[in-house]
Amino acid sequence: MDLPKDFTTKMQSLLQDEFPDFLQSYAREPAQGLRVNTLKITVDDFKRIDPFTLRKIPWAEEGFFYGGLERPGKHPFHDAGLYYIQEPSAMAVGEIVAPEPGEKILDLCAAPGGKTTHMAAKMNGEGLLVANEIHPARAKILSQNIERMGIRNAIVTNETPERLSNKFPGYFDRILVDAPCSGEGMFRKDPEARAEWSLEQVARCAIRQQDILEHAAKMLKAGGRLVYSTCTFSPEENEGVINSFIRSHPEFLIETADGYKGFSRGRKEWSGDTEADVEKTIRLWPHKLEGEGHFIAVLRKTDGEEITGRNITKPLKDKGILKDYYRFVKENLQMEPSGNFYLFGDHLYILPEEDISLKGLKVLRPGWHLGTLKKNRFEPSHALALSLTKKDAAFTWNLPAESAEMAAYLKGETLNGGEGKGWYLMLAQGYSIGWAKCANGLLKNHYPKGLRWKGM
Repeated sequence: MDLPKDFTTKMQSLLQDEFPDFLQSYAREPAQGLRVNTLKITVDDFKRIDPFTLRKIPWAEEGFFYGGLERPGKHPFHDAGLYYIQEPSAMAVGEIVAPEPGEKILDLCAAPGGKTTHMAAKMNGEGLLVANEIHPARAKILSQNIERMGIRNAIVTNETPERLSNKFPGYFDRILVDAPCSGEGMFRKDPEARAEWSLEQVARCAIRQQDILEHAAKMLKAGGRLVYSTCTFSPEENEGVINSFIRSHPEFLIETADGYKGFSRGRKEWSGDTEADVEKTIRLWPHKLEGEGHFIAVLRKTDGEEITGRNITKPLKDKGILKDYYRFVKENLQMEPSGNFYLFGDHLYILPEEDISLKGLKVLRPGWHLGTLKKNRFEPSHALALSLTKKDAAFTWNLPAESAEMAAYLKGETLNGGEGKGWYLMLAQGYSIGWAKCANGLLKNHYPKGLRWKGM
């Protein structure tokens, strides 16, 4: 593998005796991982239907290594949101953030959504999760992954950290800043990261990371927890950024991040400050564990202003507008989604019941998308299907995950089946994967066109 010369020179200077082992790690195949989505299935139940060769990832409660020749992204269970394919080292971040159900959580640099969906599973549908991504195309991918995993309590925004900090001062219980970085830890997996790397880019990233942290700090409650992570080895972007931030923010302190076998600690001598407390941070190295490079720091806000009197997005008052929705629920569901209803255009959502205002923000997904109000009818969304269980639907049609019928459904084909008329929740071996509408013994396919399998 061709590594940038300035990078190898720098790493040899930093690692010294460890450098040969570090360099040798680039000759090995990267580890592959998936994380079971406990919003839809327990780990034990997944292991009973698991079609792959899995090994436990020690530092991730729901994480598993899978074989290098296996393709879980091409399996119906992936489309059903039973797991998220995630780099093994990256799973350590969600474990360290450790959000609690009922809290207000912000993932400030969230795309493509691995850490967001990890935190959502730990929240178990309770509380508020704001997932932000500044780049529009990546924000769309983030929103799609939140939908696939059946997450009900997330709002997806496409904003700058500055605009969010003006909107939410002192608001969140926990914030994750998975900062844009020079990507050195991904060199083994990402040729583009190698091609774009330079010492100048490292310096630019460190400046941008400081700016993002400044805005994140404003949004954290007193007593709140801010987790900073990168996928780079560069001390300028890791120990250096954290030390600089702590020195200029006396209301923050560094807490000891949980470590596991193979994890290392941050290096004080790399921070540029002999008084720095950065040995409480952690580093994941590819020559010490099965995973790529990561850095994680936990910061606690010990003091800050309590913000009250916040504007709140007003819920829909005229429930008569929703008569077609209520008819759909009565005829097709065994449960009734509850909460504060909001209409965005003709799209119906339920927002988490929190004191939040979305006015003036670029919002891609303002909560749980139930469906669309059409003329004299309600059409349920794909997001609603993926957030339901088989017990929630009046009509279901179950298909073996690896059957020809399942493949046909995912390609958008009409299937024979069903009785009478109604919306059928389609199941992949018992787990929701989409809708079909029954008429005259046929299941008309409503799997989204943009997600349909092609040439398989």
